[in-house]
Amino acid sequence: MDRLKLVLQYFQSNSESISNGICIILALVSVKLYTSFDFNCPCLPQYNKLYSLGVMIVPPIVLFFLGVLVNRHTGVMMDEWMRPVGNRSKNPAVVKYLFSAMIQRALLAPMVWILVTLLDGKIFICAFSVSVDPGLFSGVPNNTGLDVIKILAKVPCKEDIIFRNSSFRKAVSRYVRCYSQAVGWSILLFLIVLGAMGRLIKPCFDDHATFLQTRYWSNYLDVEQKLFDETCVLHARDFARKCVVQFFEDMAEGSILHLPHPPFISNVSQRWEDEEEKLHGITKQEQMDKLLNKWYYSKPELDVTRIAHRPKPCVTWEDPGRRTLYSDV
Repeated sequence: MDRLKLVLQYFQSNSESISNGICIILALVSVKLYTSFDFNCPCLPQYNKLYSLGVMIVPPIVLFFLGVLVNRHTGVMMDEWMRPVGNRSKNPAVVKYLFSAMIQRALLAPMVWILVTLLDGKIFICAFSVSVDPGLFSGVPNNTGLDVIKILAKVPCKEDIIFRNSSFRKAVSRYVRCYSQAVGWSILLFLIVLGAMGRLIKPCFDDHATFLQTRYWSNYLDVEQKLFDETCVLHARDFARKCVVQFFEDMAEGSILHLPHPPFISNVSQRWEDEEEKLHGITKQEQMDKLLNKWYYSKPELDVTRIAHRPKPCVTWEDPGRRTLYSDV
């Protein structure tokens, strides 16, 4: 249970971890879909290859676009690519980094599907059983009145009556499955070697300092967008609450109630001022629309010197005799 909590905490730690978790889930879903998929080969020469290649290619395409859709890097990359320049210049290296990260994660589930189908071999047998040389095997059913191509097309259908007392179907299936698994393991080996070589060779040709800068600002864009969305949600909640309260106060404008002051309310005005500060001075729809328009067309420049060096209030703690005890800045 503790290990499961650690795994969940890792995937919830940042957007990159969440994207990794979603891609892993999609990969597991692709395996589950394939194992639960009832693959029935048509066993007809003109349809076997078309049907098999469709099963091998169409689901990976769907999984790829699904991976692009659920990947947070997609939205961040498109926002950075399409936004006006404004006060902040664009960095093509950041867009390229986000695009690369998005493609790598989106390709995981499709590659898992393709590798599983190749290692299993059923789809490969259905597609290429008609391409086998029947002279390599003995026991060809030659008393069925069918030509060799139609007999080979029926190899994936093990329930067919023409293979009842013949070992020909098993031999051809075993032969084609070996080729399928060889292709699958070769692709897997190639991907592992390619990844290892890329990890080893890339530092020799790329400036690591530039890579760190690119990664930092790509993470910054993600965090900035998330904080902006959260701030907008909080502002919308306070704005809506103020609007509703104002509506009810306007309805009861003529009535004044004289009630005793509750002892548990210490400072109503201070709390009201705190609530006003949450709106950041934005109290009208036109102001909010102007602010959102400015955020899109003129993102603030990446310089927080003014807010970082603004003077901080000094609080001095005194005893009943007004003697200074200590000060907090």
